[in-house]
Amino acid sequence: MYIYEAAALGAATLWALTGLLSAGPAQHLGAIAFNCVRMVMVTLMLCLWVAVAGGWGTIGNDHLIPLVLSGFIGIFAGDTALFLTLNRMGPRRTAMLFSLNAPLSAILGWLILDETLTGMQSIGIMTIFAGVLLAIRFGKRKSQLHKWETIRGPVWIGIALGFVAALSQSIGSLIARPVMEAGVDPVAASSIRVGVAAMGLVILMRLPFNWVKPAGRFTVPIVGIIAFSGMLGMGLGMTLLLFALSGGEVGIIATLSATTPAIMLPMMWWRTGEFPALGAWAGAFLVVAGSALLFAF
Repeated sequence: MYIYEAAALGAATLWALTGLLSAGPAQHLGAIAFNCVRMVMVTLMLCLWVAVAGGWGTIGNDHLIPLVLSGFIGIFAGDTALFLTLNRMGPRRTAMLFSLNAPLSAILGWLILDETLTGMQSIGIMTIFAGVLLAIRFGKRKSQLHKWETIRGPVWIGIALGFVAALSQSIGSLIARPVMEAGVDPVAASSIRVGVAAMGLVILMRLPFNWVKPAGRFTVPIVGIIAFSGMLGMGLGMTLLLFALSGGEVGIIATLSATTPAIMLPMMWWRTGEFPALGAWAGAFLVVAGSALLFAF
């Protein structure tokens, strides 16, 4: 029974599904308003879980500052940039750009933590970058007309936002790593990180700038989709990943959980009725292959 490997694939599948579910509401409300509502809801879900299951006692005073910084950089800045990317580049390109967080984490670990970077891992990093560039440049045919394949605004801005999202996620994980290695309850730590992001987004939306205001009206269906996507992605998806890491080999689990861009392609084919371009498939394959090289060696 490959239960841990199945859990990792389940997490990647849920993240792919979450990306597709979020595209409509994020476009309707705008990235800031969408992410604010999502973070507030996920914070409430996580805090309720910790209150029932316990876990607050594992967090000491010396853990708070790293978790706050990690939440501000990794989730407040990272997720906001991620959904800004989603609105500009669509779910497929956004998933590809966000997959850069894996090689960026390896590079930061090498530069900052003096971790070893092997030759195969270096090849894996270059393979992932090549896959992302291939999928963005050659990932769409002229016959594909669905709005998810439309790029809004200059391409370089969307790519820059996606890079910021991946880099922020990497930095946030790097800051939180020593805390998690100290034995802090993962759900309790996530509650603090997500709570910081929610607080920052609430404050941001109170500022007198038009670009932070909701672009559309809040409706029951929209709020319901946001709550459902948050529960799937940050609730069930992260729980499956933590379960997979608890008993599976880290390299295999990390590689399987990085298959989100590839899993998203058949989902988009089913949803839009448009077969993804060969460049999209090739780019996703390179990302998965690069992740295998990065995590398995």
